[in-house]
Amino acid sequence: MPDRAYTHIIVGGGTSGCVLAARLTEDASTNVLLLEAGGRDWHPYIHIPVGFSKITGGNLTWGYQTTPQVHASNRRIPYAQGRVLGGGSSINAEVFTRGVPADYDRWANEEGCTGWSFKDIQRYFIRSEGNTALANEWHGTDGPLGVSNIANPQPLTRAFVMSCQQQGIPLNSDFNGAEQAGTGYYQLNVVGGRRVSAARGYLDPARGRKNLTILTGARAHRLTFDGHRATGVEYELRGKIETATAEAEVIVTAGAIGTPKLLMLSGIGPAEHLREKGIEVRADVAGVGANLSDHVNIDLVAELKNHLSLDKYKKPHWAAWAGLQYALFRSGPVASNVVEGGLFWYSGQDRSMPDLQFHFLSGAGAEDGVAGVAPGKSGITLNCYGLRPKARGSVRLLSADPKAAPDIDPNFFGHPDDLRVTIEGLKLSREVFAQPALAKHISRVVLPDDSIKSDDELSDFVRNHARTSYHPVGTCRMGSDDSAVVDPTMKVNGFSGLRICDSSIFPSLIGSNTNAPTAMVAEKASDIILGRGKIL
Repeated sequence: MPDRAYTHIIVGGGTSGCVLAARLTEDASTNVLLLEAGGRDWHPYIHIPVGFSKITGGNLTWGYQTTPQVHASNRRIPYAQGRVLGGGSSINAEVFTRGVPADYDRWANEEGCTGWSFKDIQRYFIRSEGNTALANEWHGTDGPLGVSNIANPQPLTRAFVMSCQQQGIPLNSDFNGAEQAGTGYYQLNVVGGRRVSAARGYLDPARGRKNLTILTGARAHRLTFDGHRATGVEYELRGKIETATAEAEVIVTAGAIGTPKLLMLSGIGPAEHLREKGIEVRADVAGVGANLSDHVNIDLVAELKNHLSLDKYKKPHWAAWAGLQYALFRSGPVASNVVEGGLFWYSGQDRSMPDLQFHFLSGAGAEDGVAGVAPGKSGITLNCYGLRPKARGSVRLLSADPKAAPDIDPNFFGHPDDLRVTIEGLKLSREVFAQPALAKHISRVVLPDDSIKSDDELSDFVRNHARTSYHPVGTCRMGSDDSAVVDPTMKVNGFSGLRICDSSIFPSLIGSNTNAPTAMVAEKASDIILGRGKIL
């Protein structure tokens, strides 16, 4: 297509990009281009809740792997990142959580992000949320991101929640309310038996606007500049190099991996690293690609005496029955996101707020790289991770070729406290599985088996089996200090006409899944960009 000028160019059609494209084009004076390297969100697995278990290792992701993890047995760990409209919100497990107020108060009071305390950003959570079950000061009911309760939890999910209570953990009916601690059923970004991704909730209603252009299959190569003003984006579409010009701003929303990669390809990043890759340095910004933080996850897998879990539906005749039930009634196993139940709890008595999160899966081997059970058997999985890891990693370039995968090093367990917290979570997982409500269904724990007992053995197990929870953040950190990449209005320091508005700006991880907070960031960004109301 020919070069064309826009007021705003949004680079990346994930959660943030979809939110911003929809919100900015509410103003008829804007003319917005949204560039997404992946394709349209047409695949049926995206839209059926159970589909996430089929796509975390497929071609709707970038197929990334980490560098060998020094503190995790030198393994290369699969690192799924969405490559499709909606980004992570199109391929995740649809779990709707957003952390605790203290997470955002830390951003504002300790990490230099003025205007980002919970009282400042709560309205953006509420504006984005379309909850069909809860309506109070913690929840919105009219937002684009539909949220619902699980209509009919699987029998083993119910058994899990009961086991947690038998362990002495209280029931919690709302993980996003006044108290996060406890066990219960996750609310989901699912309404009417269908996923509500950012592409479906935000972008679909905006598609008909004349001031919005959406290009899929458009891989950004680099940003263009006039001095220190961003002027546009050079991208590849159907084998041709195109350039689009932004009159007002270029807004990068390519995520915690894609955003620092694009900045470095454009000459913004650690100068020595860029020179090593043959890239002309536009600005020496050490923080680009630094500060990578991610939840590192460990799984407990058990084999069942029966076929009560969703593994039953791997058999062709049961799968056909489940498909028919979903087609006729939007209910049954296909309407399950698999990850129905959860738990927020403490790794020790000295913790002031939960520092562990658990996801219960009524099935085994549902996620890429996680073990299943013996053929013909059914299983269950409980995974956990420390909510606020102390280790920090990095994203770097392997070459100056925009098509090359980046060098991703989350530095899992690079701080000893992260391993200690994870081991405590694994111990609690075992205790929950041993409670009567679940134990009566379990024939044996497969991973780790009973032979692994001591802390040293558990430590080795964790290092050999830990994986990402798909929550990378922080690689273009927001703050008020000289090493921050963006300021609290998300402008890239030292440049004009350039913002970053995605999870890469998080100064630190929040204590939950990251999709809802990422939508919040974009909601706030839209108000800042359009100058609506008092922002900071």
